[in-house]
Amino acid sequence: MKHRITLIPGDGIGPEVTKPTLAIIKAAGVKIDWEPHLAGAEALKKHGTTIPQSLMDSFERNRVALKGPVTTPVGEGFTSVNVALRQTFNLYANLRPIKNLPGVKARYQGIDLIVVRENTEGLYSGIEHEVIPGVVESLKIMTEKACTKIARFAFDFARRNGRKKIAAVHKANIMKLSDGLFLDCARKVAASHKSIAFSDVIVDNACLQLVIDPWQFDMLLMENLYGDILSDLAAGLVGGLGVVPGANLGDGHALFETVHGSAPDIKGKNIANPSAMIQAAIMMLQHLAEKAAANRISRALERVLMGGETLTADLGGHASTTKFAEAIIREMER
Repeated sequence: MKHRITLIPGDGIGPEVTKPTLAIIKAAGVKIDWEPHLAGAEALKKHGTTIPQSLMDSFERNRVALKGPVTTPVGEGFTSVNVALRQTFNLYANLRPIKNLPGVKARYQGIDLIVVRENTEGLYSGIEHEVIPGVVESLKIMTEKACTKIARFAFDFARRNGRKKIAAVHKANIMKLSDGLFLDCARKVAASHKSIAFSDVIVDNACLQLVIDPWQFDMLLMENLYGDILSDLAAGLVGGLGVVPGANLGDGHALFETVHGSAPDIKGKNIANPSAMIQAAIMMLQHLAEKAAANRISRALERVLMGGETLTADLGGHASTTKFAEAIIREMER
């Protein structure tokens, strides 16, 4: 089967980690017609917009996309491309597996955690304005529909993948209406899934518990802002954002991406670690029912990491991005 997939290489190191990932997918025997499109700062320069209509049309048509990192200016400039894509295509579920990779040094070992994050509302609705000079108001939008939908997604994922526990993360002791609604919806969905243990934890305590004893958690379910923060915290448990992928899933569309930044300071140096992009591609291939190819790539990646001879600098080695990817392809060909 040949697939047609929208490709967003991103900016900064995005194209540098994307190109070898495509080569790895090809070496795994998967036939894909890629439709590449710019987004973010590069698209703004060329097209006058951060998300060209051609990109939107491509994703609407293909329903699957692979995306590299896109820079979001801090405190100024254009709004987040990531947020815009999630809201436009109702990619309501952000799924981030947090798992140790063999051979990657980390503060913790034996971590196998799934973070599920509501992806379209909360404080990330982006509804804010200046009331008067020096006073800004930002609205946190929570709906029963979205809260229930993400809870159902989490429990359905747990059931399909043999997960045993879900903990809902919230701040309902203070935000009794908004986070209270989120927690109430999660509890109602949990009541119809008796085989999966359910608990809840206040977000600040969740941060503490992740640092003290991350093994106590199996799956974490949370609203948008908490999910953004805690998923990065969790990535730090297993080696950082350079080794963790993410998926943004809706009822009709799926976007797979790196979760690290565009790292403009090392752009063009061919030293970036492509592991996160490769793992995002593995998630995409699993979504496409190309499980054999996904497993081939995953096993080859693990063997290269465990071998320790061809690692990028952030992993303790001296290999270039290109050499790292070539080593994975050689492993697949054995």
